[in-house]
Amino acid sequence: MPSSRHLDSQLQQALEQRVETCFQALETALERSFSRPSIEFSQRGKAAGSAYLTSNRLRFHPVLYKDNQQAFLQEVVPHEVCHLVCHQVYGKVRPHGPEWRALMAQVFGLNPKATHSFDVSKVIGKTFEYQCTCGPVSLTLRRHNKVLSGVRYQCRRCGDVLTQISAQIAR
Repeated sequence: MPSSRHLDSQLQQALEQRVETCFQALETALERSFSRPSIEFSQRGKAAGSAYLTSNRLRFHPVLYKDNQQAFLQEVVPHEVCHLVCHQVYGKVRPHGPEWRALMAQVFGLNPKATHSFDVSKVIGKTFEYQCTCGPVSLTLRRHNKVLSGVRYQCRRCGDVLTQISAQIAR
């Protein structure tokens, strides 16, 4: 039985076809052609997808895609494709700047949001509990390891330096 990280070929083909449809819509709107990216299903963490501008590559999160197929195809795919097209048209611009927002709204009729609102409880990794004046804060394993190497994090609300509550790993 395949792991939850692997997609069956139908789901892969549906996403690849959506990428193509998005490119065609952008080519029609902008009256020019764009090179097609390589597509990977290897995104991890809480991000639904990533666009690698200089290597013309898209990565998508297989678990989040499986759990949110319709919204993923409708929102995430155009979001990432717009990043690649912005780079090809405008060069280096802010990731969710006015150029990207205009493409999302005008070509796809979508609200140009920078983040998704999918349930990430299945894909979130181990966390470590820290404390500040205003209460407990969970840090990811990556940030916890940075604390161990000397990095100090401050609470975004109160500004206090976070201190570890215990060495126990929470889930």
